[in-house]
Amino acid sequence: MSNGLRRFVGAAPVKPAEPVPELCEMCGKEAGERHGHVADLEHRSIMCACRPCYLLFTRPSAAGGRFRAVPERYLHDPDRPLSAAEWENLGIPVGAVFFLRGDEASGTVAFYPSPAGATECLLDLDTWAGLAAAHPLLDMAEPEVEAVLIRAGDGEVSCYLVPIDACYQLVGLVRKYWKGFDGGSEAREHIDEFFAGIQAQARPLAAEA
Repeated sequence: MSNGLRRFVGAAPVKPAEPVPELCEMCGKEAGERHGHVADLEHRSIMCACRPCYLLFTRPSAAGGRFRAVPERYLHDPDRPLSAAEWENLGIPVGAVFFLRGDEASGTVAFYPSPAGATECLLDLDTWAGLAAAHPLLDMAEPEVEAVLIRAGDGEVSCYLVPIDACYQLVGLVRKYWKGFDGGSEAREHIDEFFAGIQAQARPLAAEA
């Protein structure tokens, strides 16, 4: 895995308690409360962007490919859900993990949110490839700007395709609220609320066809 990709999945900074206007990091104007993000693929970083700046980089060839607008789609595939047995075959010992596709050298890398930030975990690439063949959603994330986010527990597995900034948000929640060995009730409440929001936004994959 490249050092650049490691920097790219570093935890997002926790925002201050007092709300402050978000500024576009590209033009300096106010970005708006519900703004998009642009990925700087050269420096492996995410920037807040106003709508006009965001739209400039929705094409992969914009700015020579250095800047990419982070897609805003949230998808799930209720027709082909991931089973608990399939999840267990991956051998990942945590309940929430996200999978990023980097360049050809990096391939797909798995991370889980922890109090220390986004932590890489071992991924059996052959098993992952087999799952992706049976579950197309797993292979649909745009490299470096989208991720496959999976949550497993109590025999149920939830799987989503999300923008990379959603993973940053989850990492930030864990860093801010996690206490002790099991995280504590406050952390669990925030994580449950986060995944409820993901579920509410996720469109069925069939609707994308």
